[in-house]
Amino acid sequence: MSQIINTYGPLLLSAMGQTLLLALLGLFFGCILGIIFGLMSVVDNKVCNAISLVYVNVIRGVPMIVLAFFVYLGIPYGLKNIGVPLIFSALQAGTICLAVNCGAYMSEIIRAGIQAIDPGQMEAARSLGLTYWRSMFRVVLPQAIKNMIPSIVNQFIITLKDTSILSVIGFPELVNKAQNVIAITFKSFQVWTVVAVMYLVVILALQQVANALERRLNRGRK
Repeated sequence: MSQIINTYGPLLLSAMGQTLLLALLGLFFGCILGIIFGLMSVVDNKVCNAISLVYVNVIRGVPMIVLAFFVYLGIPYGLKNIGVPLIFSALQAGTICLAVNCGAYMSEIIRAGIQAIDPGQMEAARSLGLTYWRSMFRVVLPQAIKNMIPSIVNQFIITLKDTSILSVIGFPELVNKAQNVIAITFKSFQVWTVVAVMYLVVILALQQVANALERRLNRGRK
């Protein structure tokens, strides 16, 4: 075990850095998609509601590994057939895949957060002369996001764990590099133990952040 850590520790730490980078990018763009589709799900427009519903149900119903292959291999192949040469790097494909997947779950988090706000907040803002969207972005959404912070941190934890699936498209995240180390050392048990501990340390730290934020928000409501 100590030999693995001493020899390949820096490589695995670098891979963990790539994992965190990919998870952050996925969460960032996933939040943007989540806000867009979350708002579409609560507006009084059946077309927007339907589009949001289809997006959420389709993405949540497709396995992550299928989505990864579709983005990395399927989309470039389809575009090539119509004369549009496009090749995604593993980072680009991984970010798109995580963002689209994360966005579906973030959409539901944001929808629930907005609906949890007292409707009187929107009515009061509208009575002051604000338009619907100004009321949403200046009054309702800031309150909703404050309440959603623990859920967003938890979604980041899920997204971080989902990055392991992207080893199938060759992105140099932790699982991918661990497989390379195993191919060299043939020490599967030791390598996977180190990888599991690395994931555990990071995820436990994030869970502590989520718990601290939740406690702070609960104190603020009293």
